[in-house]
Amino acid sequence: MRAMKWVLTGLAVTTITSAPAFADTSEFLTKAIKGDNSEMKLGSLAARQGQSARVKSFGVMLQREHAKGKDQAVPIAAKHQIVVPAEMSDEAQTEYAKLQGMHGVAFDREFGRYMTEDHQKDIRDFAEEAASKDPAEVRNLARQTLPVLRKHLRMARSIG
Repeated sequence: MRAMKWVLTGLAVTTITSAPAFADTSEFLTKAIKGDNSEMKLGSLAARQGQSARVKSFGVMLQREHAKGKDQAVPIAAKHQIVVPAEMSDEAQTEYAKLQGMHGVAFDREFGRYMTEDHQKDIRDFAEEAASKDPAEVRNLARQTLPVLRKHLRMARSIG
């Protein structure tokens, strides 16, 4: 009996850890759009408050490219009757509040650190979605977005 308990526990752990990152299409698209909202707002802050030209131009690029990403995601969300969020992610809201009180090199360093961490997570999420069994247009959106996210990660690392 005790041996059987360990075997079943091992199966449960395997099942839990191999579960997809998102429960459904709605969860992925909602998170992706909140991410776009977050990057646009944080990018705007960096464009205004960054010290280096590199951080300022990265901020402008984040605004532009994540607005484009949102423009691509919104019609797919509407097709699947998903309410399009207007807010940022909770994590990004916290970071925004932190960055608002920072200036100079400290702002640039923290912005680069956060963007590196955030884009690493985004790349993992989008890669998992691209390989999922969700509707083709959602998987394609994830695949098309990955090169942009990888470019953003390279830039974030160069300023962090």
